[in-house]
Amino acid sequence: MGYFNELPDLLYPSLLPKSSRSDEKIRVKNLFRRAKLRLDSSAFTLAELYEIPEGERPDMLAEKLYQNPELDWVILTTNNITSIKDQWPLNNNDLNNYMLEKYGSAAALFDVHHYETKQITDTFGRLVLQGGLIVDENFTFTYSSSTGSEIKDTNASGPVTNFVYETKKNNEKRIINILKKEYLGTFISDFREIMRYEQSSQFITDKLKDTYNPRTSGV
Repeated sequence: MGYFNELPDLLYPSLLPKSSRSDEKIRVKNLFRRAKLRLDSSAFTLAELYEIPEGERPDMLAEKLYQNPELDWVILTTNNITSIKDQWPLNNNDLNNYMLEKYGSAAALFDVHHYETKQITDTFGRLVLQGGLIVDENFTFTYSSSTGSEIKDTNASGPVTNFVYETKKNNEKRIINILKKEYLGTFISDFREIMRYEQSSQFITDKLKDTYNPRTSGV
């Protein structure tokens, strides 16, 4: 029950060298047919947050949650993940290799990537400066204290190294939405319904449709 088995098909003009007829077509998967789970206010009960541990792949997670590794596409679709390479967290070894390739050396990992604000609150615990905002190296922050005096903070920001930046970005990918098991059957049924073709001039079956062939159009 892999993802590609769920996709409908297209009859597409054959561009293979061995094709002997201009109207010859081959059956291919419609990779442009996609669906995603809308996690708006009415759908929060369908899923729950999950933190991907070190080294866990989508198929391993599907086996753990749904007892079927081939349902990894449900996890990916639920999170609108189209590229595991770019959108799934790397393990520590792969992350280290990625950073070394990107920045050129181990020493360069500790160069400054950018500067970020530090969170500042007043004496009443009220937030006066949000942390994590990207600023320039010479950023200063001025605010009024509880007594009305003006405070100028020259240490309101700090450096973020390449290593910290890449590690944080990778860890952010670890938090995903997991479709609750009790909704799995309904999700798969709805997904298959979305994948069905509607009646049109190119309709053959609800899982197969024809495509325009410029080689026989006469243009």
